[in-house]
Order: sequence, then C-alpha cells, then structure tokens
Amino acid sequence: MATGAALLDPEVTRQLVGKYATRIRPADSDPGDIPLTSRELEILRLIALGLTNKEIAGTLVISPETVKTFVSRILAKLGLRDRVQAVVYGYRHGLLD
Repeated sequence: MATGAALLDPEVTRQLVGKYATRIRPADSDPGDIPLTSRELEILRLIALGLTNKEIAGTLVISPETVKTFVSRILAKLGLRDRVQAVVYGYRHGLLD
C-alpha cells in the first residue's frame, strides 16, 4: 500500500469521501501540531479529492514518482497505512474541508 496506488476508482473515492466526510468527528488536537509540509498538505487535499498519483502529478506539474514519494512521506509521518486512512486523518484533524 505504500506505493500510493489507488485501490478504488477515483470517482468511487470521491463519492465515498463526499458522502461520509461530514460524519467524521474532529479530533481534539491543534492543526499546528501536524508535521506535514505545505506541499504534503496540498497533496493530501488532492488525495481527498480522489485523484490518482498520475492526476496529482499532472495537476502539480511534477512526476508521478515524486507524488509517490510525497504520499509515502505523508503516510510515514502520520503513522498511517494507506490513502484512505490519510483522508480520514485529514478530516479528523481539520486539514481538509
């Protein structure tokens, strides 16, 4: 899973996140405690939109390999196992709208 590959079709991911994001309760933590860089946060937001690594790369004009590296760093820094957990974490900690 650390490859950053999408397990679900991006459209399915968008629908799931859209439907259930409002049900995720925020954690009691300060967003200032989040150890992500501004670029990592930008990539997390694009992941939450259901974009694949290739789509994120095209949006940010970087290589898919660079996106893969960023996704791996995000997961490692937050102690998460996959992109879905990252999105849930982002919503719970107020990083995503």
